[in-house]
Amino acid sequence: MNNKNEKRMNWVFAALFVSGLGFLSLNSCEKSGCHEKNISAAGGSKSHNKGQNCMNCHYSGGEGEGCFTAAGTAYDASLTTTLNGGTIQFFTEPDGGGTLIKSVAIDTKGNFYTTESFDVQGLYPALKTSSGNMYYMGSALSNGQCNSCHNNSTTDRISGN
Repeated sequence: MNNKNEKRMNWVFAALFVSGLGFLSLNSCEKSGCHEKNISAAGGSKSHNKGQNCMNCHYSGGEGEGCFTAAGTAYDASLTTTLNGGTIQFFTEPDGGGTLIKSVAIDTKGNFYTTESFDVQGLYPALKTSSGNMYYMGSALSNGQCNSCHNNSTTDRISGN
């Protein structure tokens, strides 16, 4: 190869290398990108900030580990003690009707969360306690930020009551 062709090839490789670095930096500019898997588990205890809106941190560019699709905190009938176990289930129709789209475990601190991709909008959530009792939300979801509504003065906490 002559000197002129070598210079052209060096420029091509340099351009590809620099463009590749730009692509990598776009994906790594977040503290913890949305590519991280973070799902609550029965018996798990790594969660925190019960009752707070989890998605204040767990979003693209946020400080939380992974981007949550749905998350919140579940309480017992007293509305003061969190549940230890159970699941939050997402159905296509009210009162557990239609198709069960997703089931998310409640951990030992009462929190449930998932980074798994599914469209929560229009789904009907249900709380299934560890004893098998079911409690249904009568309206469809507009988003998965459960504690943004269920931990304020106008809407009761998510509970088995």
